[in-house]
Formats: sequence, C-alpha cells, structure tokens
Amino acid sequence: MLHRFQQIYRPVSARRQGVPLRCMFVITSMPVGGAETLLVNLMRRMNPANVIPEVVCLKEAGPLGDQIASEFKVHTNLLAGKYDPRVLPRLAHLMHRRGVDVIVTVGAGDKMFWGRLAAKLAGVPVITSALHSTGWPDGVGRLNRQLTGITDGFIAVADSHGEFMTSFEGFPAEKVHVIRNGVDCERFVPSSTAGQSLRQELDIPAEAPIVGLVAALRSEKNHTMLLETAALIRDQNPHSRLAQTHWVLIGDGPERAGIEKRRDELKLGNHVHLLGTRHDTPKLVAGLDVFALTSLNEASPVSILEALACGVPVVATDVGSISESVLEGRTGHLVASEDVPAMAHAVSSLLGDPTSARQMGQIGRQHVLATGSLDSMVRGYESLVTALYDAKVDRVNAKSAAVAKVSSETP
Repeated sequence: MLHRFQQIYRPVSARRQGVPLRCMFVITSMPVGGAETLLVNLMRRMNPANVIPEVVCLKEAGPLGDQIASEFKVHTNLLAGKYDPRVLPRLAHLMHRRGVDVIVTVGAGDKMFWGRLAAKLAGVPVITSALHSTGWPDGVGRLNRQLTGITDGFIAVADSHGEFMTSFEGFPAEKVHVIRNGVDCERFVPSSTAGQSLRQELDIPAEAPIVGLVAALRSEKNHTMLLETAALIRDQNPHSRLAQTHWVLIGDGPERAGIEKRRDELKLGNHVHLLGTRHDTPKLVAGLDVFALTSLNEASPVSILEALACGVPVVATDVGSISESVLEGRTGHLVASEDVPAMAHAVSSLLGDPTSARQMGQIGRQHVLATGSLDSMVRGYESLVTALYDAKVDRVNAKSAAVAKVSSETP
C-alpha cells in the first residue's frame, strides 16, 4: 500500500511551480478550548496564496468545527474508537485524495500517532506535530516517540516548552521549533463598558468584583481549585465586598456535573456562573476584574494571552510556560499548583487594589503585543511549513541529480 500511494502522489516539487501548499491539521475534535480556538484563528489568517488549510477531526467536529465548516474543508468521524485500526487506511486515503503536502497533528495521543503514521503511508512530504501542554493528559507516550524518525518537525509554544520537548520528551533539538501562541489583539481589547454589560447579563451587583476563566471543563483544568478559592475568599472576608465576588466559568466539557456538585457543596449558590460555550469571549473576558487559571498542566495557554490583551491581570498556577506570560508582580501573580490559600491571597490582593490591577493589565497588553500577536504566530507556521517543504524539495532534487549522474556514468 505504501508503494502504491507514493507512486501516484503529487510530485514533491510542485511548490517550485507556484502551487500553494495544502496543509491538513489533524485533531480529535474541536470543542471551545484553547488549542482549538488557536487553530481556528491560525487557519483564518493563513495566506491562501501560500498555504491552503483544512482540518481532520478524528471524532465529531465539535462547536468550533461546525463553526468553520463553511470556511474550510472539515473532515469528521474517521475514528470509531480508541483501538480502531481502520482509521489508518481511512486517513491515508483521505490525505492522498486531498493532495496533502503538509500534515500538522495538534496535541498528543491518538491524533499524533494515527495522523503521522497515515501521512507516512500516504507519502505526505512534510509531517509535523504541534503540542500544547507538558504532561497528562497530553503526554507523548512511548508509541508516539517511536514515530520521531518520520517526523520533520515538532512545534513548541514557548521557549521553556521547547526545552521540555528536548530534555523530557527526547525529541532531537534540530527538529524542535518554537512558535509562540498568538491572539488577535484587535478583537481582544480593553473595554470600559464590558464589565457593566456582563453584570447586567448575569444580574451581578455593580459593586461586586468579577473573577473568571475560559477553559474547557476537563479535569486537568482543575476548576475545583477555583471553587475552593472562591469559598476561602468568602469565608476570610465575611464583611467585605470580597465576599460578594462573582465567579464566571466560560467553557463546557465532561466535568460540568462535578463542578456544579462541588459548587453546591461549598454553598456558592448564584455566585458561580457556568456560561458554557460562548462565541463572544472577547466581550466576556474584557468584563472581568481578574482572570484566574488553576490548571494542573499547561504550556502557554491562549486564554491567558486573551485576558492580558484585554488589559485584565492574571493569577495562575505556575505550571508549564505560564511564567513567560504571567510576569510575577508585573502582569499578575503566580502560585504553586493546587495551593488554594496562595491563590485566594493573590486574587484578593488584586481585587483589593484596583489601581495596581489596572496597571498590571496595561503592562500585560503591551507584553502580548510585543510577544504574542496572532500575526507573528501565523508567520511562524507559514515560514516553518514552507521551509520544511522546500528543504524536502532540495533533498529530492539532489538525490535525483545523483542518480542521474550515476546512470550517465554507467557504461
């Protein structure tokens, strides 16, 4: 099968004739989450004269997949179950039929394994993997490491993340490329009216502070820590405005029932708002007084960049590469993973000093403009895939020339 696919595949030198690269992103599904939102923004900004993007969702499309189906080709439901080997020929045939030049798997797990193996089977010229976190549930694993040899590049989202991929995951340094996550700083902007609008929508008193986060409701996001923080702040400040703080959780996922149960156990009642999937995230985030992220592991979460772009200071657990965005005492505060008292103290200090919080938010936006813009991320991806493809062209041409020379010299 491998030989047949390679024989009928479009020649690797097509780009030399001015043909844009067809780039296929492989992901499990597209709920409203950081990596998925990042992918949507990336695809929308790519220059079709250089790269034509499309996406494979191994399972269902999800809300974001449905949202972009009118803009891009979205392929779905190729994986029937975790141990479905039929996904391999399905994916390989799809890649061949679509004339794919570059594969980018998004995240670890099944999509990283099946996506790269199918690309090799289909003779896709360039095979890459983008990773967005540094541990469970997105650990690379033994099987995925065994495919390092067929992978042309691994994409990290921050400097320390790139170091982690070489030192811990064991990827060759020459194959690791850092492309920082980026957000659209023209959509995520500070707003003087967003807070009032959010309070009106959720019936929150004008004087009550609002703390929130944007994250899929999954276990590694550790929403329980945020609820414990809310309860502790309330209990430590029974006669202060801090006791009236409202907590806004944007996103949906499998942990929703457990989060609601814990909210009720802590008697947080109508002070915790689970908004589910929303498509007006810029307005919601700009309405927060403090953005709080309690994840157990991350790389460089997009939600933090979005909050800072909106001029909202951040309190986050010091995991992954978060410290490259949340600069302690400048754009927010960092706390140890699962340290609820420290989280409560950091959030309370920002809510109690609005002037300092505003200053941190302003510095945060300038930091994102300088280091995390969407345009710089898009340029990074376009430059990488075209460079890897052109390098493959050069190798193929050099090999062909060597074979031709030997043939001409053979009597």
